[in-house]
Formats: sequence, C-alpha cells, structure tokens
Amino acid sequence: MKVFITVKSLGKKKNDLSRIEWQLIRTPETLRAFITDMVTENVKKFNSRQTEVPLVPYLTGSEIEQQGSVGKVGFGTLYNEQQADSADAVHTAILAHEDGLYKVFINGEEIDSLDEPLLLEESADVAFIRFTMLAGRLW
Repeated sequence: MKVFITVKSLGKKKNDLSRIEWQLIRTPETLRAFITDMVTENVKKFNSRQTEVPLVPYLTGSEIEQQGSVGKVGFGTLYNEQQADSADAVHTAILAHEDGLYKVFINGEEIDSLDEPLLLEESADVAFIRFTMLAGRLW
C-alpha cells in the first residue's frame, strides 16, 4: 500500500512541507500499528545509513549545489556510531503522541485514538505535525 507522508514542525522558520511517497509493508489496523511500522522502518534506514561507506570521499559540484540549496553543505560524516534501538524508538514515539507532542492527520482528519480501527486507503495523505514547546522566562 502506498501513502504520502508530510511532516511539519510548527516551530521551524522554514515553512517547507515535503510530501514523501511511502510504501507500507502491510495495511495497519490502528494508529499505534501505523506509528510502530513508520518508526521501525525509519530506525532500519538510520542504522543502515551508519554502515554505508561513501564511494566518493569528496563532494562533487552537483552535491555542493544541492546541499547549498538546503542551507548546509557537509560530508555527512556520522560521529556517533551507536545503533538506534527500534523498541525504544517505538516506545518514545507512542509516548510523544500520548503526551500531545505531535498530531496525525489522515486526509485532513485528525486521528487521535491509538487503538481504534484505522481506515487507511491507497494513496492517502498522512500528515505528522510536531509541536514545539516554548521555553523562556516571564519577567
């Protein structure tokens, strides 16, 4: 099943929303299962990225141009070689949703309950909106 994922952080200065095509391995029955699948796949990608060795040990002109358009040019060196734990990441993501740190919208409708049946259709638009906590001092 194919869905389109949009991630937005309300506290970011850039207002870019990127719509990413995401292939689901199986159709999730609940929001909890959907979040678990998303986090597990992202942890796998993160852990495999750490073991990749670049074929070209320098940046080409097109890579510099591409990274410059985003605002940061770097070699992509990862200094922390620690592998992410999938179970911990899933627990953290579920806890963050329960604490209201992000909301999930499917085709414009907010999905709040983690364990109610989820109706996810082919090519559905899924949006994750992350909230930023404000910190400061009241004078």
